[in-house]
Amino acid sequence: MSDRELRLQPRLQCIADCVPRGARLADVGTDHGYLPAALLQQGRIARAIASDVNIAPLARAKSTAAEYGVAERMDFRLCVGLDGVAQNEADTVVIAGMGGETIAAILRAAAWDWRGKTLLLQPMTKAELLRRWLTAHGFRIASERLVRDKGTIYAVIEAAAGEGAPLSSAEAWCGVGLQRDPLYGEYARDRAKKLERASLGLRQAKELNSEQIKALEADAAELRQKIKEWEDANGT
Repeated sequence: MSDRELRLQPRLQCIADCVPRGARLADVGTDHGYLPAALLQQGRIARAIASDVNIAPLARAKSTAAEYGVAERMDFRLCVGLDGVAQNEADTVVIAGMGGETIAAILRAAAWDWRGKTLLLQPMTKAELLRRWLTAHGFRIASERLVRDKGTIYAVIEAAAGEGAPLSSAEAWCGVGLQRDPLYGEYARDRAKKLERASLGLRQAKELNSEQIKALEADAAELRQKIKEWEDANGT
């Protein structure tokens, strides 16, 4: 065991805080392997699988594990998504630092029985697409958290197998149950601006997609109304 303590950046620390104690963890797209190494070092988990699609990041993860004295409790898999991980090897799966479409594709490709599993997902982009995909494909969003890292606010989504209520447009874009999060107002306003910019961009394009524009503008209007209700309730 190394005497050096591995400290995580805020985005990864937020995910780490959500990992159940004693979990058998699979970290998909592990890159440097910081998350599983830190959790092992803290004694939060007993073992971890670090997987990545490329050799170089997996080599970095091995180096991290050796540096912080946890290499003997960490397995390394070179594979696409969860292709190299058996479902009985992990009860908690982290997929972070990717686009929402990529995360959904990884889950779609994994022929797992997800009952009893915890999913911790941190999309860098298209979180709204991921939320909608989850609730349409046998998952429910149990909770969400927001975290600011290097000036950007990210959502960490905890999901599990089970029927979830259909999401409103505001929930798809701004998350489920986040109204009490200190970063919610800023996050919601930023998402509304992105929606409005997207619809404006389509209007300015040479080939207009009127149905897509209408859908974006309807989502933006619903989101603005929810933000106003939240501001009125919170005196902001």
